[in-house]
Amino acid sequence: MTSSRALGDGPLSDEDLVRRIRAGDTTLFEVLMRRYNQRLYRVARAILGNHADAEDAMQQAYLNAYAHLDQFEHRGSFAGWLTRIAVREALARHRRRGEAVAVESIVGDGSSDRIPSPSPDPEQAALSSELRTDLEAIIDSLGETYRPVFVLREVEGLSTSESAEALGLSEDVVKTRLHRARAMLRHALAREGRRPSDLLRFGLEQCDRVVAAVLARLAASASAPRTP
Repeated sequence: MTSSRALGDGPLSDEDLVRRIRAGDTTLFEVLMRRYNQRLYRVARAILGNHADAEDAMQQAYLNAYAHLDQFEHRGSFAGWLTRIAVREALARHRRRGEAVAVESIVGDGSSDRIPSPSPDPEQAALSSELRTDLEAIIDSLGETYRPVFVLREVEGLSTSESAEALGLSEDVVKTRLHRARAMLRHALAREGRRPSDLLRFGLEQCDRVVAAVLARLAASASAPRTP
């Protein structure tokens, strides 16, 4: 999903991209979106519990990040900064929703979250989709307390300190919740013979849809008349 190799001899760093975007090369924001779509989707879905809300949160998080790029300071990584924005947006939406999402409503039948397999074999595609839905339900069943920590640490590979900073928790709380989540999932994942990174994948079609939606909203905002 990352298209940054089209820029010069190799991929630009996040910091280089931010610097060039702030200097006026705003089209490069698409590179950052495609670079982090997978992470932001996983984080937002871990908090909100469903695909549609996660996409909406992603779009708003990108808009928030774009509007405040001048506030990005290089003391930490851009990835961490962007992840924190996505976490805050997802948590705000969860609070506004005014309900604690029950495990049963998160898991459902998985029909809205199924991601088609690229395999041309219809039977294999159906099997892959069903397996992924089952595996995503395993993570969903952790509930909102443990799921975000597990996704950041085990799926996205963030460190304990990075996860704690993104979620606004202490490192001890992150460690405790991760330990509990691992215990809850160990046997289920072993039975399926899969890795956590196989889960909650963000497909190319979804990636394109989010990027197009954010770019359209940025363009509309840029062309809107300014209020004196």
